[in-house]
This record gives sequence, C-alpha cells and structure tokens, in this order.
Amino acid sequence: MTSIDYARARRALMRRDPVIATLIRQHGECGLASAQRTDPFHALLHAIIAQQLSTKAARTIEGRFSALFDGNPTPAAVSRVSDEQLRAVGFSGQKVRYVRDLCGRILDRSLQLHALDAMTDDDVIQALTSVKGIGRWTAEMFLMFRLHRPDVLPVGDLGIVKAVQRAYKLRTLPSPERLTKIGETWRPYRSVACWYLWASLQAAPLKTTRNGRG
Repeated sequence: MTSIDYARARRALMRRDPVIATLIRQHGECGLASAQRTDPFHALLHAIIAQQLSTKAARTIEGRFSALFDGNPTPAAVSRVSDEQLRAVGFSGQKVRYVRDLCGRILDRSLQLHALDAMTDDDVIQALTSVKGIGRWTAEMFLMFRLHRPDVLPVGDLGIVKAVQRAYKLRTLPSPERLTKIGETWRPYRSVACWYLWASLQAAPLKTTRNGRG
C-alpha cells in the first residue's frame, strides 16, 4: 500500500464505521508503513525471537544475535554457528530449533521468501506456518507489516479482541465469529482498521499462543 492507498482506506473506513472513524480522528495517519521490516528473513527472525518475551528482552537478544553476524545475519551464516552460540545470546532450545528450521527451509528452497509477494494471503499463511515456531498469528503479522496486505483480520490477536470490546462497548470479549462479522464492514481495509484498534490501546500488538506458536 502507498500513502495514497492509506488515505483512501481511511476515508472508506470513516464512511462505513463510526467507531473506527472516531479512532482515525484520534490517531491520525495509519502507522503500518512506518512499522515495516523490509527484509523478510529478518522479519521472521524477529518474530521468532520476540515470542513470549517482553519488548525489552527481545531487543536485547536480537542485538546480541545480530552482533554474531556483524549486523547482517543470513540463512547460510546462521546455519554455520553452533547451538551453543545461539544459546549464549539468549535463545531457548526451542527457539534454536525454530531458527534452524527456518534457515534450513530457505536454504533448501522449500520456503522461497522472494516468491511471497506474488502469493495470495492464504498461500503466504500456508507457506509460513510450515516452519516450526511460526503460527497463523505470526504469518498474519508478516502479511500486514512486511507485505502491506490491506485486508488481514487476525481474530486470534488479544489486542484486537480487547480493543473491539472496548471500542464497541461489548459486554464480553468478542468470539472469532463475532469479530469476523464486525470486521466485514472494514473490507477491503481490515488491516488498517486493526492498526487503529491497536493504537486505541496505546500498545503494540498482543498475541495469543494457544498452540505454543506465535
């Protein structure tokens, strides 16, 4: 999406949904573009590192990890370091396995990151969730923040669920089915609506980990 696309999305959402319109007036321009990670491999590494960690802890580990590779980790370079080196910068044994699987799939070309831009949202989710440690939530965040797909609705995101409950003054947290129904009004700009819902919480996206994967 371009700046023109985001402006068009804001106008459309303001016409269709008075609740989202209020949030747009409160928070101004959509910040999805500024949150983008341009390199897909680095974006997925960040997603794995950040799982179940505070922002501060994830940033610390990510900095140590990056320093192992002079600031530019590549799949080939990561595959050459030992498990002990990864554990030394703060990786759990589980995250070591996740990163190994990600790098291995890229190197054997079973996951072709350069091809994701041309794939449908559903196909991107299928491709990414084949990697150990990458679940639907992470794939949806990749679609929104890396590929700038405009119409993603992460119904399993705790932040979105809480924001919808508060913004729409619901008595209980909305189920995925109810959230999907509410979000129909936002098509084809559900990603943009979600950014404003996150902004209304004054917090970064929150994830659920029902299956232990982000």
